[in-house]
Amino acid sequence: MPHIRPFRPGDESALAEICLKTADAGADATGIFDDDGLWAEIFVLPYAAKHPEFAFVVESEDGRVVGYSVAAPDTDAFEDWFHDVWWPERGAPRHPLPAVQRTRQDGTLAYAYSRRGGTNAYTAEFPAHLHIDLLPEAQGGGWGRRLIETVTDALQEAGVPGVHLVASAENTGAVAFYPRVGFVPLPSEEGVQAFGRRLG
Repeated sequence: MPHIRPFRPGDESALAEICLKTADAGADATGIFDDDGLWAEIFVLPYAAKHPEFAFVVESEDGRVVGYSVAAPDTDAFEDWFHDVWWPERGAPRHPLPAVQRTRQDGTLAYAYSRRGGTNAYTAEFPAHLHIDLLPEAQGGGWGRRLIETVTDALQEAGVPGVHLVASAENTGAVAFYPRVGFVPLPSEEGVQAFGRRLG
């Protein structure tokens, strides 16, 4: 039977594949970037590396990882670590900062290079942030709700008072889902919708 378990070393390739297959506003992003692995290097693998205690996966009946949730309990500290440690080691050597943003990949790289603590408007009230992704086969069966509850329970037990996330405004399924699991919409930039949830 499918079940949720903590992340463990060796899950990274599955996390990267799920991230890729859901990165285009919930759809498959294969081929959008020159390097398909770039999505995971920015949006999932650093979380599993820095905070494995807040990383959980859905494992299918046949032993495959088909979904995950990852979180950073202190967004500002995590963003500084991403900027100072993770990106210089994992991203920058292969992906220099583009001089001009001409493609979607250029824009995503510019975002990666700009990540720093203290630049997020939500951290005063919702200091943690999370990412959650499930393959289509794992959607619609309650696993998203269970993953959210698992990771938010872990954050709450660690004393975190609130968590936020940001979804593409084009991902209408996600935008409809988060209010059903306790998140409230937050003021957002064009093209995205942020949500926050108080814990405890």
